[in-house]
Amino acid sequence: MADSPPRFITPEGFARLRAEYEELFGIERPKIVEVVSWAASLGDRSENADYLYGKKRLREIDRRLTYLSRIMKAAKVVDPAAQQARDQVRFGATVELADEDNDRRTLTIVGDDETDAGSGKIGWSAPLARALVGAKVGEERIVHLPAGEKSYEVMAIRYPD
Repeated sequence: MADSPPRFITPEGFARLRAEYEELFGIERPKIVEVVSWAASLGDRSENADYLYGKKRLREIDRRLTYLSRIMKAAKVVDPAAQQARDQVRFGATVELADEDNDRRTLTIVGDDETDAGSGKIGWSAPLARALVGAKVGEERIVHLPAGEKSYEVMAIRYPD
C-alpha cells in the first residue's frame, strides 16, 4: 500500500475522536449487545424489532469504530500553539479575512477529520485553506471555487497560546 499523506489533526480534534470511540465502544455498544442477546432469547427473530434494529445498530457502530480507529492510527497530532512562524497562515491558524466587498469572516484551519463549517473550522486540504497557507497579514489570495474565483485579504492571524 502506498504511503498516504499524513492526516494532521489538532489535539482537541484528536480528543473528540477518542471520546467518541470510547463512548461507542465502552457504553453504547455493550448496551446494544445486551438488547440483541435479550431479543434473541425470545425466539423468532424474523419479526423481532429489538433484534433487527439492534443488529443494524451494531453494524453501524462497528463501522464507525473501524473508521475512527483507522483515523486515529493515521493521525499526526499537531499543536497550533507550538507554531513558530506566527506571522503567516499555517495549520491551526485562526484567520480573519475580508473579500472584495469587505465582508469579513473568521475561520480556523484544522485537520480534514475535524472540519465544521458551521463553527468556522475548515479542513487544511480545502481550496480556501490551501490558498491561504503561507500568507501574511495584508496579503491577498485568490481562491478558485466552483462558482469562480474569489479574492481574500488576510486581515489578522492568530494562534492559540
